[in-house]
Order: sequence, then C-alpha cells, then structure tokens
Amino acid sequence: MEKISVAVRFRPSTALDLPEDRKWRVEDNRISLHLLDGTPISGVSFAFDHVFDQSSTNATVYDLLIKSIIHAAVNGFNGTAFAYGQTSSGKTFTMNGSEDDPGIIPLAVKDIFHTAQMTTDREFLIRVSYMEIYNEEINDLLTLGNQKLPIHESLERGIFVAGLREEIVNSAEQVFELIKLGEANRHFGETNMNVRSSRSHTIFRMVIESSVKDPISSGDVSNADAIRVSVLNLVDLAGSERIAKTGAGGVRLKEGKHINKSLMILGNVINKLSENGKQRGHIPYRDSKLTRILQPSLGGNAKTSIICTVAPEEVHIEESRGTLQFASGAKRITNCAQVNEILTDAALLKRQKLEIEELRRKLQGSHSEVLEQMILKQRNDMHKSELDRERLAMELEEERKSREALEHCIKEQQKKIDNLTSLANSSSQTRSSAKMADLRNTSDEVIMSQEDVFKTPNFKEKPNDFVVKRSNCSRDLESSPPPDNFANIADEDLWMRLNKGCTTDLDMLQMTPDMKCQSYLSSDISVGLALEEEISNKGRCHSLETECGFNKQLEASKEQCAALERECNLLRGENASLMHGLSMSKQDVELLTAEKEELLKELNIERQKMKDLKEEIHVFSLAFSQREGLLTSLYSKSKAMVENLKASQVPTPELYDC
Repeated sequence: MEKISVAVRFRPSTALDLPEDRKWRVEDNRISLHLLDGTPISGVSFAFDHVFDQSSTNATVYDLLIKSIIHAAVNGFNGTAFAYGQTSSGKTFTMNGSEDDPGIIPLAVKDIFHTAQMTTDREFLIRVSYMEIYNEEINDLLTLGNQKLPIHESLERGIFVAGLREEIVNSAEQVFELIKLGEANRHFGETNMNVRSSRSHTIFRMVIESSVKDPISSGDVSNADAIRVSVLNLVDLAGSERIAKTGAGGVRLKEGKHINKSLMILGNVINKLSENGKQRGHIPYRDSKLTRILQPSLGGNAKTSIICTVAPEEVHIEESRGTLQFASGAKRITNCAQVNEILTDAALLKRQKLEIEELRRKLQGSHSEVLEQMILKQRNDMHKSELDRERLAMELEEERKSREALEHCIKEQQKKIDNLTSLANSSSQTRSSAKMADLRNTSDEVIMSQEDVFKTPNFKEKPNDFVVKRSNCSRDLESSPPPDNFANIADEDLWMRLNKGCTTDLDMLQMTPDMKCQSYLSSDISVGLALEEEISNKGRCHSLETECGFNKQLEASKEQCAALERECNLLRGENASLMHGLSMSKQDVELLTAEKEELLKELNIERQKMKDLKEEIHVFSLAFSQREGLLTSLYSKSKAMVENLKASQVPTPELYDC
C-alpha cells in the first residue's frame, strides 16, 4: 500500500503590473495565501509532496516525480501520471513541453527505451496507443475513422478500449512520430484565455512486455517463462473553465460543459477515495469514461502521480483554491501496486511445483502433527460420548422398567388395602347382626320349661346337628363338664375360621360358666340376665380383638405404601438426573459433530482451492499459447517488414508533416 504522489506547479505569471491584494506564497512543500502585508489568510494553507515554483523546468518535475514510476513500469508495475488544473494553467506544456524544454511524455519515452537497452537480462516488446475523450466519446488519434470506441472489461486484460489501434515500436523516434500524428488529429480550440486550448482529454498509453533472456544463467528457474506486462498511462486533461472568462459559445460551450462534467466526476471519485472505508460508499467510476479508463490507477493496482498546475494571478485565486483542494484529497488516496506477470505452462508448473513442495513441508511439520492429534482426540471423544450415550440409554430403560414394576406393586398393595377395608366392614356388620340374634335367643330361653333350663342357649339360628341338649341331673353341679363338641358354645365366626383352616387360640374358646344347684323355677330371670350379660361381654371382646387385628394390618399396609412412595420418589429423582445427564451428553455429541463438520468443510475448501488452482493453470496455459502465437506472428511480420525495408534501401517518408 502506498499513497498517490501529488505535486503542485506554478506557471509563470502573465499579469503586467496589475494591482493585487492577495498573493500565493511557496515555502518548501507548503502553499499558503497571504495579504500584501504578509498576513496569512486562515484556512488557505496546503502541504504536498513537491511544490514547483515558476522557475522549475519540466526536467526537474520529471526527475522528482515521474522518473520512479517509469522505472517501475519497466520492471512490471502499472503506472499513471496526469496533469490537472484550470484552463491555461500549463498542463499541456507540462505533459508535452517544447523543443527547448521537453515535457513528461517525451522524457518518459526516452527513459523507457534507455532503461530497456540497459537491462541486458530481459527482452522487451513495447506497444503504444493514443486516444482522446472528446464530448464523452472515445476517438483513436492514430486512425482517423476509428471513433466512438466502447469500453470493455475482461479477466485477462482488465479495463480496455475495444478497437483501439496499437503499434509495436522499437525506438523512441517511432514513438515521437506516432505522437506527432496523434497531436495532428487532436481537438484544439481558441478561447479568450488560451489561443490553443485543449478541448479533449488525451491518454497516451504504452504497454511494456518483458521476459528473461537466459533463465539458466540468471538462476531463477521458476520464472523462466514468466512475462511481465505493465501499462503506463500519461494523461493530459483538458482544463476546467468558466464561461464568463473564456467567452465560449456554440461548439466551444458544448465542449466546455462536457469537460467540466468529466472533471467534476473525477473530483467526486477522488473525494470518495480519500474518505475512510466505512464512510466511502459507492465510487462513481462509471459516471464518466475518463474515470472508467483510469479506474485501475485510482485506488487500484498502479503507481500514480498527479501534477496540479496553478495560475498565480489574483484573478484566478478561486480556481487555484479548487485545484489545491483537489490535490489535497488526492494525496490521501492509497494504491496497491504489484508486479504483473503472465506465466506460461512451464513457468506455472514450476511455480506450482515449488508451492506444492512448500505446502508439503508445512504439512509434514509440527502443525500437521498437532492437527492430526486434534482430529484423533476429537474422534476418541466422539466415540466415548457415543458409548456414554448408549450406557445412559440402557440405564434409563432399566429405570423405566423398575419404575413400572414399582407402580405395579403399589397398585397391588392398594388393592390389598381395599380388600382388607371391605373385609373389616363386612366383619363388623356380621358381628352386629350376631349380637341382635343372641339377644333374641336369650329372651326366648328365659321362658323355657324347667327341663330345657340346662340346655345350651342357642345364640344364632343353626341347624339341628349343631345343637346338643343337656341331660337332666338331680344333683348339684359345680361346673358343666367339657363338651364333646365345641359347636354348642362357639359362635359362627369362630367356626368359620376353624373350617377355613385358620389356627385358632384354644384360650379363646369359652366354657359354660359354673352353675349351682338351685331351683330352676325361682332363678329363671336371674339366669337369663346373667347369660345375656355374659353373651354381650363375649361379643364385645371378640369384636374389639378383631378390630385391633384389622387396624394393625391396615397400619402396616399404610406404612408399606408410604415406603413404596418414598422409593418411587427416589427413583423419579434418579430418573431426572439421568435425563439431565443424557441431555448433557447429547449436547456434547452435537458440539463434537459440529466440530467434525467444520473440519470436513475446511478440508473440502482446501480441496476446492487445489481444484481451482489446477483450472487456473489450464486457463493460463491456453491464454499463454494464444499470446505466444500472436507474438510469434507479430514478430515474424515485423522482422519481415524490417528485412524488406533494408532490402529496398528506400528512405521512409515522414508521416503527416502538417
């Protein structure tokens, strides 16, 4: 990256002792506007790379500003130099000069051929063209009928003017003859400010091609068949003008409008390029054919120098200030110039081979090992994550199955609890009905006859085979003898449990209470009351015992249900933690998969680059073969023409002396 080189040149004053209130002052490389008493005017001070006063010559300007660009163009860099300023400020004189003081274009032509002759290790082929932009139309100055040429752009040639004549030249004298022919075809006109005013922008272009003569001796084998192609543009712009000063009318007025418009667009392009990248926005290169042709020279691949010419008279101070502001904006533009080379198949293959070897060395270095280790580590991590994922999935499935088993157990326990509750309810209902039946049987037995007093009371209605009658005894009995069958003293619930095979405590079996020998007729009422009280006590005890047993079993079932609920909650917590771990492992797997895809994309990009490089090699080989055939034909034609001229020994007449 380098800045555009900008210089300002003051032409000699043409005013004859006219009174002036303000005056330009030059101090080293700074220009400022002062009053006659020496007081500087604020805001009118500029600094440039070079400032040339009225005593400077074209040779001085060329040596300090343009010579480095010419040498760079011979070495393969694009170059551009142009003069900018108001009309009659000395632009054409600076670019073309005179016989006593040659301008930049003649000095550049001589310097190019001299430098080419001094460069013994390279062969040169130089082509020149000369065009003008008149009323926004491009005309070929070397061919009269070649007008209104279009501008095209291609990958190989960049921006170029289609149909423009190019002449191969071997000496500076041939170039001067072509420049003389072009100047004869250029548009000039007379105005109040200039007798011979340029009415068009002219661009003198030189295309310089060079190749190595002996690559083996030079030692640069990779660039043996490389051809350097550079383009040098030397531009003489028409001057901006005011109608009030020039007095233009008719054709001159139309020409002035087009000139001012193209210069205004050039100023807009310079202002846009001088801004920062964020504020720059669109650059209007295509708004003018001048800026379109000079697009590579303004902010592109070229070394550029601008000479701004200034008229020192006070009457032109406003125009001079505008020129200096243009120069200040151009000074902030940066270009990126580089050597332009066209490679043949052999050179391209050699260079590509060297690049491949360099890449191979890099791949075999530590960077490649680190990259392979990273890839291997990523693969191992992905494999581990897959195993963890499978393990977590299996554990989750096992937890799900155990959860279902626990839920099934809870349902079974709940069913058991419901069955026990219903059984307890039915037992209580049975006991209450048994009590009522005992009371009824007791009241019936009180009024029984004397022979039935010793009969065991019938608590519930039972079949006859369960009833045993007592035998009549005449003596007093202290206690009833143990019965042979428990059915006459056991209630129905006890018999039901015995018949089902349940183990029954024999202590629960109740014997007939002791009875003394008394008169049965006198004690019927007391015996009935005692039996009723005893039967009620027995029923209460039995019901309490049964209820206590059921309550204990219900409490045990509730405790077991609570324990199962706690275990289910623990399993739910473990399930949630396992789900969280599974989600984390899924995220890790996704991250690893994304990294793997990114690495694969980078690998595909590198493969695509290699493929594109091979395609470019093929395209370059085709282009070079075409260029080689064209150059061979041109060289053979020029050689044949030279031989014919030498053979004829006829002096060449001067072209277009007028």
